[in-house]
Amino acid sequence: MADIRINSEVIRDIRLFIFDKDGTLMELHYYWTQMVGLRAELICKDLGLGKDHVEKIAYAMGADMKTGRLRPEGPVGLKKREVVLQAAVDYLNGIGCKDVHDLCFNAFQQVDDISSKDLKRFVRPIGGASELLRKAARCGCKTAIATIDRRERAKLAMECLGFADTIDLVIGADDVSRPKPDPEQINLILNAFKIDRENAIMVGDAATDVQMGANAGLKASIGVLTGLATKEQLKGITPYVVEDVSKIEIVSQDG
Repeated sequence: MADIRINSEVIRDIRLFIFDKDGTLMELHYYWTQMVGLRAELICKDLGLGKDHVEKIAYAMGADMKTGRLRPEGPVGLKKREVVLQAAVDYLNGIGCKDVHDLCFNAFQQVDDISSKDLKRFVRPIGGASELLRKAARCGCKTAIATIDRRERAKLAMECLGFADTIDLVIGADDVSRPKPDPEQINLILNAFKIDRENAIMVGDAATDVQMGANAGLKASIGVLTGLATKEQLKGITPYVVEDVSKIEIVSQDG
C-alpha cells in the first residue's frame, strides 16, 4: 500500500495504479505518427496514389506528418482502431476510391507485422515512468494498463520499454465492448485483483482516461500533460493534474 503526493496534496492508502499506455507511459506522438505514416504509405502504394496523398490520409487518421504530432481531435490516439481505419476509408471514398476497406485493413495488419518485428524503433518511454512503476511494485501495489490499443500490442510495447516485469495486468480495447470513458476496463481490473475502488487510482493523458476513472468511482483520477489534452480540459474533470508521471510521488511505502 502507498500514499502518493500530487502537487501539495496526499492521496492515501493506494493499492492499485491503473495507467493508460500511449501518452502516459510511452510517447504518444512519436509512436502514432510513425504507425499512421507507414499505414498511409502502404495504402497509397497499393492504390497507386501519389505521395501527396500520404500526408492527407495520415491527417484524416489523426496524424499531422508535417509537425510530427497528433491532432487533438484524433481519431488516432483517442478512438478504437476501427474508427481510425474508417477515417482512412472515408478519405479514399472522397477521392473516388471505392471498396477499399479490405485494402486498408490489410495495410493496418502489415504495419502491425512490421512494427512487431522491430517495435523498439517505434516506442519511447515517458520520463519517470520506469521509476514510478518500480516504486509502486516495491511498496506492494498492483499495476495495470487500460488502453485503447489491442492487448497483445500493448503487452509487446511494455516488453520493449522494459516495463513488463512491473505490469501485473493489461486490458485492451479488444477485451471490452464499451470504450473509454465507460468504466468497463477499470471494472475488469478491480475484479481481477479484488481491490476496492477506494484503494485505486487512474493515471492518463486524455480526458477519456481521467473521466473513466471518475466514472468508475476511484479514489482519484490523475491527468498528465504528455498527451493530447490541455491542462484546462483535464482540470475540468479532476483536481489532480501534473506535468508527467515523474511528478507523481510515492511518499510512504508499506510493502
